Amino acid sequence: MGAGITFGHHLLKLLVNPGRQRFERHLGELESVQRARLSRWLAAASRAPAWQKHGLRADWSWEEFVRRIPISTYADYAEGLAEQRERQQSWLIDSPVARYQPTSGSTSAVKWIPYTKLFLDELDQVISAWVGDLYAQYPGQAGGTHYWSLSWIPTALRAQTAGDINDDMKMLSWGKRALAYLTQAVPQEVALAETLEDSLFATVAYLCADESLGFISVWSPTFGLNLLEHMSAWRQELAEALLHGQWGARTARMAGVRCPRSDRAARLLRQWNGELDPGFFQALWPKLAVVSAWDTAAAAPWAKALQNKLPHAGFQGKGLWATEGVVTFPFQGKYPLAYLSHVYEFIDAQDERVLAPWQLREGQDVIPVFTTGSGLARYRMNDVLRVSDFLGQVPCFTFLGRNDGVDLVGEKISATTAQSILDGLPEDDSVLPVTLLAIDQMEGGRPGYVLLAESFGNQAVATKAQALSDHLESALQGHFHYKLARELGQLQPAQCLLCADMRELYLDLCRQRGMIEGNIKVEPLRHWPGTLPDSLRPLLRA
Repeated sequence: MGAGITFGHHLLKLLVNPGRQRFERHLGELESVQRARLSRWLAAASRAPAWQKHGLRADWSWEEFVRRIPISTYADYAEGLAEQRERQQSWLIDSPVARYQPTSGSTSAVKWIPYTKLFLDELDQVISAWVGDLYAQYPGQAGGTHYWSLSWIPTALRAQTAGDINDDMKMLSWGKRALAYLTQAVPQEVALAETLEDSLFATVAYLCADESLGFISVWSPTFGLNLLEHMSAWRQELAEALLHGQWGARTARMAGVRCPRSDRAARLLRQWNGELDPGFFQALWPKLAVVSAWDTAAAAPWAKALQNKLPHAGFQGKGLWATEGVVTFPFQGKYPLAYLSHVYEFIDAQDERVLAPWQLREGQDVIPVFTTGSGLARYRMNDVLRVSDFLGQVPCFTFLGRNDGVDLVGEKISATTAQSILDGLPEDDSVLPVTLLAIDQMEGGRPGYVLLAESFGNQAVATKAQALSDHLESALQGHFHYKLARELGQLQPAQCLLCADMRELYLDLCRQRGMIEGNIKVEPLRHWPGTLPDSLRPLLRA
């Protein structure tokens, strides 16, 4: 096993190093590289029915492309992509579709992004540079196995997706993927288990059994914490499974996935009191060299909490990745634009000017727009970045947050979604919604959503609060990423807090936060950093 891991790392490093070197070599050629990326995209898109209708030509210049093609959102593609997916045809770009990846939307209206060969080639460019730099920055992780988290799908959507859709390794080219699998701590087949909980149990079992674990990559740090908490809650069941190499009562739901066996891990789990003690995790994973997760904006406190549980390992942030494409990634301690991948533009957050990447200046706050090998053209994201630095001519960024709502753990709830949920509350003249708070840390330690509402009269307040809480949770679970976060245990159940003077209580809380009286707005959705305010705690249901 050890020799195979070392051999796999050696060959994978040889394969990804050219990508790292290529990224470094062209740092002084941003404009020419980006114009070449656009020419490549135009050649493929001009052969596709969707863009032929717009008169798109392969010989357009950057300036002509920007003038003729408007900035877009998913709504501009939804109908055509649904038909493309149903007919299994290449409508949006002339490149074979390997699979469709779901992103935000409700469970009945999921956004499906086509992962074409051209798009996967673009992702391979950035992953090669990232992994190559990872070997250079953290050489210790090359001595152990890797865990790359799966792109988890809620249980209710699993029947609509292919088994391999959950595997982030599918973003690599086949050669690098084959070598990466030699180093993996958790087999991709765990995604085939019948339920999300069973997949998580199998994942945790494999991680517990792996004394050689050297690298953990998760997207949300709350998911990483959740894995550790699951390990604690399931420690006796895990110990039994690892001692005998059998899934026990879960066997029928495991889709034939082999159960690992480890007397050592079983013994440690049986002796463990369940406290998330750094000493226990160091004993379990003595070779863990680095943990990678989101660590900016709302994720920052949770990244710190994850680091505190695994202090013997280094930590690396993720940069800005979305299902639709990648903008930045960690490289040499910074987060540069993935300029070798997609075609990029940026909207100035102050004056709405649209800028080419070579026109950016340090200190600007911008919103990314990209054109990708999936066929999306001038696709606007809803994230705000600040130009923090440069590598050669290539801008580096700091992630500031979402532009259109709240994203505590990847659940992506917008202000318009919150407003529609408030509008859909049961009619009751004795209750008036004030705002929906997205709170970083609730009583149970996880983030969650709390509806503040004003109650007129004292009749059945507790019953009304419970009914509104149930309605709120049900409405929020109608949205794909919220439902997924709840199934993964990353969010507390939503709650409604009722009291007679809620509006004034809320305004007073805003004043205490230093907000200017005349500028305080009662909005449908507000991110509330930190914990639930003390003045609201007595209103929580027992």
